[in-house]
Amino acid sequence: MSYHVHARKAKKLNTKFIFISGGVISSVGKGITASSLATLLQARGYVVAPVKCDMYLNVDAGTIRPQEHGEVFVMDGGMETDQDLGNYERFLDESLPDINYVTNGQIYQNIIQKERNFEFEGEDVEIVPHVPEEIIDRLEKAAQARKADFVICEIGGTVGEYQNILFIEANRIMKYRDNRETLHIHVGYLPTPPSVGEMKSKPVQTSVRLLNGSGIQPDFLVCRSEGEMDDRRKALLAWICNMPATNIISAPNVNSIYSVPLLFDKQKLPEKILAKFGLKSKKNDITKWKTLAHRIESIQKQPTEMRIAVVGKYFETGAFKLADVYVSVVEAIKHAAIKSNVKIHLEWISSLEVEKQGTAKVLKGYSGIVVPGGFGSRGTEGMIATIQYARTKGIPYLGLCYGMQMATIEFARHVARLKDANTTEIDTGVKHPVIHIMPEQEKKLLKREYGASMRLGAWDCQIIRGTKTEKAYLKAGWLKKAGRATISERHRHRYEFNNDYRQKLESAGLIIAGTSPDGRLVEIVELPNHPFFVGTQFHPEFKSRPFNPHPLFIEFIQTATRTRKR
Repeated sequence: MSYHVHARKAKKLNTKFIFISGGVISSVGKGITASSLATLLQARGYVVAPVKCDMYLNVDAGTIRPQEHGEVFVMDGGMETDQDLGNYERFLDESLPDINYVTNGQIYQNIIQKERNFEFEGEDVEIVPHVPEEIIDRLEKAAQARKADFVICEIGGTVGEYQNILFIEANRIMKYRDNRETLHIHVGYLPTPPSVGEMKSKPVQTSVRLLNGSGIQPDFLVCRSEGEMDDRRKALLAWICNMPATNIISAPNVNSIYSVPLLFDKQKLPEKILAKFGLKSKKNDITKWKTLAHRIESIQKQPTEMRIAVVGKYFETGAFKLADVYVSVVEAIKHAAIKSNVKIHLEWISSLEVEKQGTAKVLKGYSGIVVPGGFGSRGTEGMIATIQYARTKGIPYLGLCYGMQMATIEFARHVARLKDANTTEIDTGVKHPVIHIMPEQEKKLLKREYGASMRLGAWDCQIIRGTKTEKAYLKAGWLKKAGRATISERHRHRYEFNNDYRQKLESAGLIIAGTSPDGRLVEIVELPNHPFFVGTQFHPEFKSRPFNPHPLFIEFIQTATRTRKR
């Protein structure tokens, strides 16, 4: 029986759907393209729902190594997602729902569950049309969740891969069977080989032909390159790729990702897209983006810069170091630096290098140190040595999740004189387990329930009165008045501060600056006689935005500026 008889009926929506694919290489800039376009349409008065579609069969990003796929970004609802969701939220300055993240694992899981529930009513379940229809259903739900005028669907990977063909097929079905209003933007890379000295368009020509072979003719090309694309290349791509040259957008490298919206705006990309849908701008206010770009440009012209070290354990991938594993941390530091009008130089330091070469050699000359999140034993002694160096040298320190736990261990060993202190994540038989597993988490691990089982998403935290943490939140306007106040921050952890050691560590001088509302979980620690030494069990970097930097990062950068090492 033909599936057309039983074809899923499209929901009645006024939403327009924009698909974004990539070609030539991975990490070509689809996420920043989607984020920039979303914010430009938002600036023109439209509600936008950006959705990331990832190809892997993992249900979420939570069980993937950071070196494999970059940072795991956590949303308010607890979904562990691709780092592009972080860019969407930072550019839109909004928190997005979990429905805006889709993986092949989710799609197949839902289809199989529907089949078991007899929701296909005896029909045989097939890859096509049922997988693309499930994808379409998710996109429609994302539209409904925000009552969106536009859904921007970023398709992970590159065209020509087996993994993403069904997401491209969903685009084709929506356009040609369901008569949805859709358009397709293809992001490609034009290399300029040093040995040749000329920008080459053949890689983009090839990726567009691969896209054509999947039944999609792109409406726009966004051409990534080292430098500005010339008119000759545009004219060539126009006739080979079947589109007007005016629909080919040049996207050369820029000094800041926050300049990309202005780059697209200058080439009138949002107006061209709206015209394709027969729409006009309801308003047009990108003043804040112009102000931000001008501020970044003026800061970059400053003659001196402040060195900040991010000491982590996931930077290395073969012979290369990647900042993508901590992209939200990097962006949060940049947001605070822009707010503070200070030029910074960020350096990624492996905690393994600290172990090998020592703190004096590796960490000399930094004005501030951040230790971000992580798991497992590798490199932890380097983290602890880093934290001891920051504490004893009076260098501003910010510890995030694992960085807070390592700070607690360092303080316990070297100040409270619990020399064998550690976390049970590293040593289950440790004499002084100042960090231990949460009881409910221990039960989950015994059952091998790893996926989406940590303490995830937004949880309330009570900040203690009179602490440096409270002052930072007050100064930034995130708390309205002094006193015992509640904040909401995002979490991703299994282990916690062991309350059996709380009194002993407090007696030694550790300040508990924030707890869960019931007082049971320690959320923030700080030191009193130090310029800035704060550790948080939560991840403040996930809430930082370019127009609203996180208070703790602001205070960290501003303290480092006052006490900077030259």
